[in-house]
Parts: sequence; C-alpha cells; structure tokens
Amino acid sequence: MRIHKGDQVIVLSGKDKGKKAEVVRAIPSRERVILEGVNVAKRHAKPTRATQQGGVIDKFMPVHVSTVALVCKSCDKPTRAGFRFEDDGEKVRICKKCGSAL
Repeated sequence: MRIHKGDQVIVLSGKDKGKKAEVVRAIPSRERVILEGVNVAKRHAKPTRATQQGGVIDKFMPVHVSTVALVCKSCDKPTRAGFRFEDDGEKVRICKKCGSAL
C-alpha cells in the first residue's frame, strides 16, 4: 500500500467525492484508510473512565484505498506514487507526474 499516515489525499468516489483530507490511520491488512472528516458515522457511546460524557459521537469510518488518490505537495494534483532509490540507498516515494519526492 502506497498511502501512509499523514498523507494528503483526495476522495475519488462515494458520498464525499472531491474532498481533500489527511490520512489519520492506514490499515494495510484490510487495504483501508481512515481520513479526517470523511465517511463520518454517528455512534452511541456509553460514559467510561476515559470519556466522562456519553452520547452520540462522530466516528471516522475506514474507506478503501482504491477510492482515494495521493495529492502531490509540489504540483498540488492527484497522482500515483512511485519509488526511487537515492544515491545513499534510501528508498523514496515519488510523484509520477512531476517526479518530486513525496
């Protein structure tokens, strides 16, 4: 999976199509990502020691990786990610459109 936590992505399909969001969590085993403010569901929560107050809370639900595209920081467009090895042997993700490091 080429999308990691902290990446800026754009949603390609679904009810939140066109929204830009940041990846909060990546779940590679299920090929899903959780995005900030996208695919929000209402969940009823009981009061616990961690959360003193119960009630209806908004929870970010996971979306499949195929429904999001990585946004390049330099060209500011949705792109695919590729890989390149630097001179020191470090593996770096690159933008397929402009070639800059992600």
